[in-house]
Amino acid sequence: MADRPWHRSLIKTGARLLLGGSRAHAQDGFPGLNIVRSNGPGEVFYRRTKVADLSSADRLRKQSGWIIHLVGSGPSIRDCDLAELEKGSAILLNGAIGLIGEQIAMPLAIAVEDERFVWRHSEMIMDKIRSGTICLFSVAVLRAISELDSRWLKDKTVILIDDIRKPYGGRRRSVDESRGLDFVRLNTTGSAGFSFAPDRGVFQGGSVAVSALQFALYCLPTRIGFLGIDISNAHEPRFYETSDETAFSGIARAEARILEHFVLAKQIASERGVTFVNHSPVSALLKYGFGYDARFAALSTI
Repeated sequence: MADRPWHRSLIKTGARLLLGGSRAHAQDGFPGLNIVRSNGPGEVFYRRTKVADLSSADRLRKQSGWIIHLVGSGPSIRDCDLAELEKGSAILLNGAIGLIGEQIAMPLAIAVEDERFVWRHSEMIMDKIRSGTICLFSVAVLRAISELDSRWLKDKTVILIDDIRKPYGGRRRSVDESRGLDFVRLNTTGSAGFSFAPDRGVFQGGSVAVSALQFALYCLPTRIGFLGIDISNAHEPRFYETSDETAFSGIARAEARILEHFVLAKQIASERGVTFVNHSPVSALLKYGFGYDARFAALSTI
C-alpha cells in the first residue's frame, strides 16, 4: 500500500490552509478520533464509539526490568542473533514488529508513531501484535488503525505518544513555551528536548526511537541497548524489505535532529546512572560516543 491514502494527503493540506501552522496537527485525529482524559489516562473514541482505554507509562515501568532494548528495523538487524535477548526486554519499533514469534517471543512493548507505517503494513500489525501487548501509539496511528478496524484496539494496552511541541487538542508550542514546562529539558539551542513525564507528552524527533527512548528512561532501567538503530543507512532496505519494495524513509533527512535528541538523552541517562549500549556496527550513534558492543552479532559476522 502507498504511504497514505490520497484522502489523508488532502486532509493534511486542508488543515494547514484552514487552521494555520499552530493548529494544523489537529489533522492527526481528524476525522472521527476523540481522546477524552477526564478520568485517569483517558479513553479513545472513534466516530463516537469507544475503541480503547489509555494506560499510563507506569504500566510500562511496572512490566520492565533492569535492561530495556530499543529494537529498530535497520538493515543491521539481519546480522543479529537475538537468542540471548533478555525475555520481555524489547520495545519493538515499526517493522521490528515482524520479529514477534520468530526471534522475539513476546516484547516488552511496541511503538509506532508514523501513520504511513500503518497504511503500508497493516497486515503485519494486525497479525503480529497479540492481545494485551503494550502499544505506544501516536494520535495519528490510533486514528489510522481505527479507520482500518476500530475493534482491533479493544484488547491492547494502549499508551499515548503525544507530541509536546504539537499536543493533542492544543496549539503548537514555541521553544520558549516548551522550555517553561517543569517536566522537560531542552538543549542550549532548543532544537532537541527530553520529557521526564511521558504521559504529559514527549519530544518527537524524526524517529519513533526518540519517543520510545523517553519512555524507556522513565522506566529507570540500569541499561538501555540499541539494536537496528542504524540511521546512517536509512536509504537501504529495512531488514524485512527487499530492494524492490523499499518504502521512503525520512530518517536520513532527519539524521541531525535524531542525533541531537539522542545526545541529550545520553547526557540525562549518565546523570541518572543509566548506561547506553549500541549493538549496531554501522549506527550513526557511533560518531557521538555510543560505542559498539558485539553481544548480539551473529557468528558469521564476527
